[in-house]
Parts: sequence; C-alpha cells; structure tokens
Amino acid sequence: MLDISLIMLAAGDSTRFSLPVKKQFIRLGDEPLWLYATKNLASFYDFKKIIVTSSNSAYMKKFTKDFHIVDGGESRSSSLKKALEFVDSNFVMVSDVARVFVSKDLFLRLINEANNYDCVSPFLTVCDTSLYGEKLIKREEIKLIQTPQLSKTNLLKKALGSEKEFIDDSSAIAYVGGKLGFVAGDEKTKKLTYKNDLKTMSLPPPEKEFFCGTGFDVHEFGEDRDLLLGGVKIPYHTGLKAHSDGDVLAHSLSDALLGAANLGDIGEHFPNTSKVYKNADSMKLLAKVYELVLSYGFELVNADITVVAEEPKLFKFKDEISQNIANCLNVDSFKISVKASTTEKLGFIGRKEGIAVLCAVNLKYFDWTKI
Repeated sequence: MLDISLIMLAAGDSTRFSLPVKKQFIRLGDEPLWLYATKNLASFYDFKKIIVTSSNSAYMKKFTKDFHIVDGGESRSSSLKKALEFVDSNFVMVSDVARVFVSKDLFLRLINEANNYDCVSPFLTVCDTSLYGEKLIKREEIKLIQTPQLSKTNLLKKALGSEKEFIDDSSAIAYVGGKLGFVAGDEKTKKLTYKNDLKTMSLPPPEKEFFCGTGFDVHEFGEDRDLLLGGVKIPYHTGLKAHSDGDVLAHSLSDALLGAANLGDIGEHFPNTSKVYKNADSMKLLAKVYELVLSYGFELVNADITVVAEEPKLFKFKDEISQNIANCLNVDSFKISVKASTTEKLGFIGRKEGIAVLCAVNLKYFDWTKI
C-alpha cells in the first residue's frame, strides 16, 4: 500500500461563480461542498493525512475533526505550499473541492501508475477542431488536465519552494524535471466553476433546515449626535453613546445574523478598539455582515426586532425602519418585523437612560436549485 496524503484545495474566492455564496459552501444535503467532496475522496483510501486548505480555518474546523484544516494563501500555489508543510508521506494527491464527483475508477487509475512517474494526471481528449490563434492544432495532441493529481512529495515541495506560480501539479513537477504520466480522465469529474454548472451536475439539493440566532445590545443616551435606529433618524434631543454611530438596532441585528450562521459576534468583526470603525455607519456594517452570512451558504428567512425604550416613541417610525433594513439586506420588507416596547418605567430604560434592542432571526441554506 502506497504512503499517500491527500490535499483538498478549498481556499478560493469563487470570483467566477457569480453568486453571493462561495461555491465551497453551497450545501449538498446538510454538508458544505468542500466537506462532501473531501469525504468522497477520503472513502477510497487509507490516507496518511487529509489536509484541507481554507480561507477561514477556524470556521471550517467546526464541521469535522477528521481532517487537518489549514489557512490557504492568495493563490493555488501558495495554498498548496502551506498544506505541504504538513505532509510527510512519500506521495501526495491534490484535488480541488470543486471536483465533487471524482470516481473510484479514476482514483485507482492514478494509484496504479504512481510508481512509474513523478506526477500522474487524468486528462480528457478533444474531439473538436482546435485552433491556437489562427493556427490549427492537432487535436489528438491536446490534453485537458483534470484533478486529482498524484505526485512524489519531495519533487512537489522542491517545485513549490521556488517563487514561480503553477496552475497545477504537473506543471510544477515538469519545472523541476520530473517525469509526467497521464491516465484517462472522467467526463463526470467536472469542475464546478460557473453558477450554470449547478444545473448540469446532478448535485443533491440543500436540506430544508432553519437556524435561529439572537441578538441583544444596549446603548446609553448622552452623545451629541443623531439618534439612529435601523439607519433611520429619530427626532430626539440626544443620541446614543458608542464607538460607531450608535445604531443599537443595527448592532443587535448584526449579532443575531452572525449567531445564526455561527460566525462569531459583531465585536470580533468590527472591534471597538479599532480607529477604522470610529463613528462608522452601522448600516454599512450590517450589510457587510449579511454579505458574509450569504458567502457561507445561508440566506435570511425572517427577522423579528424589538426596540425597548421609554422614549422616544417609535410607533410612527416602525415601518420606515423595517423598509430601510430590508433595503440594506436586499430582502422583502415582510421578512423584517419591527416592534416597540417599554419597561413600564422600570430600570435604566424606564429612567430614560438608554435603549435596548432584542433580535431573533432565522436563516436557511442558500437554495442554489432556484438560480
């Protein structure tokens, strides 16, 4: 049995995917794509180590303890180089998580040729007439390279030790003079690149689960500024004290969204110790929070918001606040409920010292089947 480690690349930014969710976080059933694809390959072999590169390793570690999750880099080469630091096996297999359906037959074809070459890659042939510029190319000489690719670890590390960027492992091994081998690829091992690929890949749809999050925030009156709630200016003689613009409603809703997606809290993302967020527009921060939530595979079902204040009275402003939040998040306003309450003159709120806001939100998996 060969001594092999597996590296799954999942640190990309999905710029060509053209959806708010990163492709590695679309849900296939109840699992993000990166986990689904990794489990598929992991089931074929007793790998020495299984390493997954990530743009947020702390978050991805919450999904499994079976794999090593490491922070990737800004390019494929830099991500692979970081992952290789954890590899001490003779061979390393590298694949993109976007290749969801790698077959066992293809996997075994690579394994069977491992000792004959320094890098083995699957490829597809071209059946159409092919041109490079205006020059005709012999189509039988064209190879469309796929992943996974199986390489000798020492040579791949040697190649990645240079400053050169490589688009795949075979080009890296060729750069250091290694011997390349090729096996028949598989049409079904298509790489998910564009959103329209979702319509042709027969992927399992996302589960219809709901995720609840709550938010709570309090701010004290006493700042010489506008009183803002959900980005709406409320007529009052004083504003709220805060490092940012003091929009306590936006802060509470941000925390609820982050909590439902298990992405931390607003203080982690926008610390009040940073000068960057001094007097920051909290509605812009809320928009960034929801953009983050979307990128990790969720979308809003509804939000229920309760503003607790003795003064000012908010009855006339509830609909405007609701609509402003809906516009900020680009959702229908019926999904945003805003209520106002008091503490019947009890406590600091009853003494008109500040405002508290409680939020509850529900998220669901982004439904990519409806694109």
